Amino acid sequence: MNLMYLWTFVSRRIKSMFSNWFLKSFRILLLPLAIIYWFIIWLRNFFYDKNIFRSSSFGLPIICIGNLSVGGTGKSPMVEFLLEHLHKKFKVTTLSRGYKRKTSGYALANENSTALDIGDEPMLFHQKFPDVPVAVGEERLVAIPQLLHDKPETQVVILDDAFQHRAVHAGLNILLTDYNNLFTRDFYLPTGDLRDLRSGYKRADIIVVTKCRFEMSVDEAEMIKNEIDPLPHQQIYFSAIQYGDPYHITRLTPTELNSKTEVLLVTGIASPQPLKKLLEERTHTYYMMAYSDHYIFRIDDLRDIKKRFERIEAEKKFILTTEKDAIRLMKFKTELESMPVYVIPIRHYFLFNEEEKFANQVIQFIETFKPSSESKIGLNISADAGQPIRVSEDKLHES
Repeated sequence: MNLMYLWTFVSRRIKSMFSNWFLKSFRILLLPLAIIYWFIIWLRNFFYDKNIFRSSSFGLPIICIGNLSVGGTGKSPMVEFLLEHLHKKFKVTTLSRGYKRKTSGYALANENSTALDIGDEPMLFHQKFPDVPVAVGEERLVAIPQLLHDKPETQVVILDDAFQHRAVHAGLNILLTDYNNLFTRDFYLPTGDLRDLRSGYKRADIIVVTKCRFEMSVDEAEMIKNEIDPLPHQQIYFSAIQYGDPYHITRLTPTELNSKTEVLLVTGIASPQPLKKLLEERTHTYYMMAYSDHYIFRIDDLRDIKKRFERIEAEKKFILTTEKDAIRLMKFKTELESMPVYVIPIRHYFLFNEEEKFANQVIQFIETFKPSSESKIGLNISADAGQPIRVSEDKLHES
């Protein structure tokens, strides 16, 4: 093995541990709370493992996307990635919690829905894939039967950010972990970012290490695989963030980032570091107005953004935001028409030419899915037939 790769890997791990522990030393003071939190989630998982708490399975393919930590690991782009590959083959629906929405309970997106009604991420799915039913509901176990009642033709359900929702047993669990903060190097809240047991990774069928460097070597990937120590049935993939060309928030006209451009970055997302790195590399300079994750913008914020932008003296300049932020800004559509606000799209780019392999693994799960004999609402799925075949009238099975 190349010693340079070994040294790079070890030094990055030491730096990551130092950053997560020592540079955030104030969080170490909260270690007693982290131990209490660990015990609570250990006890909860123990009850599920021993069937004291019951998990319910549905008779159709359910794909769960989630992580073990708080913060951004690329769950929303992963949902979009799956929708891109599945929605023309199957009758797919998505179900999210609808974080930071102003409503509660189950809701199905329609032509009048806004981010305040269903949340910014579900609204983004609804806008990008208008033919895909998008639903929200805090209690997935309650929301799934309602979704299937509203959309009985459903063949596949994608659960967004539901790895901790063990009340529903998903047929395929996709676990995401950030390359810059692997779950193996993290600690429990509030000292670290883990919201679930490290050992929870064993429930996953697929593990995706996200936000990797494009130039990651095979040797480094193997080191990370060894560190994660996957079970025999688990597949590990590596993905990087791929940004597209910015487009105007209302007119959709494209622009580009270049060394002559100065940018005002306006964002309220959990992990803006990759985007900041991109702007450092591709623009003359950038300025940033940071807001909390899922921040609900007010008209006063828009005025502040406009004032800050006007103070930039460069001739070539514009305001840049993310797709999720754009969803929350669109309530000011009239004001945004005259402003140079551009949106930068994002997608997962699978390293080592494994995108097709990943997509095929998901499709194979759907096409070979066989509902339990005790499951209710069982469907046989065929990508060619395009129609579900009802095999049972029961609704769910507790296991």
